[in-house]
Amino acid sequence: MKIPISDAIIIAISNLIDDAQIETRKPSHYDLEEEIVKSRLQGVDPNKQGKSFGKAKRIKSILSWAIENDNEAGSKLVENIINLIRGNGGFREDSPNYVGEHAIANAIDAFQVEGIAMGSDGVLLPLVIDNLSALEQKTALMAYVNRARRGAEDAALLAGTSKDLLEAVAAYVLTEKFGEYSIRDNFPTLLGQAFISLGLATPQNKKVAGEPVQKDLERSMYESACSINKLRNKQGTGHGHPFVTTLSKEEGKVVISIMGAIAEYMLAKL
Repeated sequence: MKIPISDAIIIAISNLIDDAQIETRKPSHYDLEEEIVKSRLQGVDPNKQGKSFGKAKRIKSILSWAIENDNEAGSKLVENIINLIRGNGGFREDSPNYVGEHAIANAIDAFQVEGIAMGSDGVLLPLVIDNLSALEQKTALMAYVNRARRGAEDAALLAGTSKDLLEAVAAYVLTEKFGEYSIRDNFPTLLGQAFISLGLATPQNKKVAGEPVQKDLERSMYESACSINKLRNKQGTGHGHPFVTTLSKEEGKVVISIMGAIAEYMLAKL
């Protein structure tokens, strides 16, 4: 996935590493220099030209050059810096290198405008997967699944869209099986069709003597998925709470983990 760069993203990235007003935190200048070299942008590094810029101004200068002259290298540097920040715990509140709630929120907004969903944990994923190749869609869905299994709230909805993870997986399954799916079908119908196409049982399939014990599990998965869909906050997407306000944050994390487990099961069966 190519990471786009824009003026807003440049500012957001600079803010993520800016520690001018606080006690120094990682990544260090040396850490950043390694990523600059990996991205082949050391030739426009102001700190290699006799200047002594702070981290934010240094990266802003390099990316401002790249956006006009070498977009691909700039894109690679943005991705490398995000991964570097994640590796140093910059997206964890309990880390001494935590970059701050506002800096993260601004970065999420900047990436979203460019079609990229940045999770609160710094993971970058495509915002819309419908126009990706089948392999790219599966890779993206598995990334969302892994985040959902950890209870990441912003993995419940495919960030900023009206389609939740289970709905997206069901649509992907049907497209892989039959080449298309009906956008008019409601969630229970869409999910039921996906289950049937995978040979999974739903409550419509009556129990028969001698059936595998997994069939009861599959029926429970279907019913759980439909129950989760009823909890969806139909009014809000993006950074907002993905579920009705009567659901606590702790309950929400459990629900999202269940979403991830069901989605993973479906993809494995596919």
